[in-house]
Amino acid sequence: MKVLIADDELRLRKVVSLHLKKSGFDVFEAGNGQQAVDMAKEIIPDVIVLDVMMPEKTGLEACAELKAHPELSKIPVVLLTAMAEADDMKKGRDAGADEYLTKPFSPKELIDIIRSRS
Repeated sequence: MKVLIADDELRLRKVVSLHLKKSGFDVFEAGNGQQAVDMAKEIIPDVIVLDVMMPEKTGLEACAELKAHPELSKIPVVLLTAMAEADDMKKGRDAGADEYLTKPFSPKELIDIIRSRS
């Protein structure tokens, strides 16, 4: 299963990637929202994990664009973010996110969410 992770924090992205690879996923990484959209169009992942606060295109903007794209609209999107207010979660749902996981988070919880969405 192909999982695309987009986060501008390299260290966090690498930690998440490592946990997912150990769990048997094929992992692709993007450093911002625009890269995530471009890569998704190229690789057609099974699940996309997006940070909300990223340069060039936020995770919310990337999510909305992915959900509006005919070939990508059915791909589950997990927002992984430090933004934990109810209003933030509503914005995530409004953008089309399928799941919303707040930092700090358990890698096992993220893996369980990814598996449940595939």
